[in-house]
Amino acid sequence: MNFTVESDIGLKRKINEDRAAFFERPDHFKLAILADGMGGHNAGDVASEMAITEMHRLFKLVDAEDFASKQLKLDWLRNAVSHINQKIYQYSLTHENCKGMGTTMIAALLDENECLISHVGDSRVYHFADEEVKLVTRDHSYVNILLENGEISEEEALNHPQKNFILKALGTEISIEPDFYELTLSNEAYLLICSDGLSNKLTTTEMATIITPQISIEEKGKKLVQLANDRGGEDNISLILMTTVQEV
Repeated sequence: MNFTVESDIGLKRKINEDRAAFFERPDHFKLAILADGMGGHNAGDVASEMAITEMHRLFKLVDAEDFASKQLKLDWLRNAVSHINQKIYQYSLTHENCKGMGTTMIAALLDENECLISHVGDSRVYHFADEEVKLVTRDHSYVNILLENGEISEEEALNHPQKNFILKALGTEISIEPDFYELTLSNEAYLLICSDGLSNKLTTTEMATIITPQISIEEKGKKLVQLANDRGGEDNISLILMTTVQEV
């Protein structure tokens, strides 16, 4: 599997509260993690860093036997997210400058072409295959609830004044229940994990236009970030792009 990771501060923010990373074990299991910290001055970057670091630590320590079935993998993901949530929550209670901090988190556990995804917040996963694009995840946001209930249109959702109001994030409550998704990557598939700094600026058609040409996957990642910055770059922009395609 080929992959690239990008995390850019954007053009308006003073710090980058996003974190993104890709890890691979000797036994072929892989883990892609993206976290978008929240809390403004209340250390969103601390929350996202804690999420990535702790998830990586748990991934390194887990026995291969605990990944022997889909249910065991799901159990591991659920327990890992719960542990990280409590760790961030307790840290925020004991550090005044971090009070109220939280983070989104996407964690994609890959076993060959099989992928299990844990999702909290409004960071997103897109699947590109067979000339089709699918938004895999469902935003945990107030605007998305309005959209699903038919109270606003997709066009209205793009510029809604409460667009950034997240209903679920790691570290803001004592317990958390993530959403889980399962998919199989075909031999011509791309998987894009990104923060809202990217998804708020690019349509899926624009993403596909960059992802499908015969250029290196690193170039594709950089072009996605550049276009988001060209559109204003008001937020941090982070992504993990993975593919089963044999890249040039």
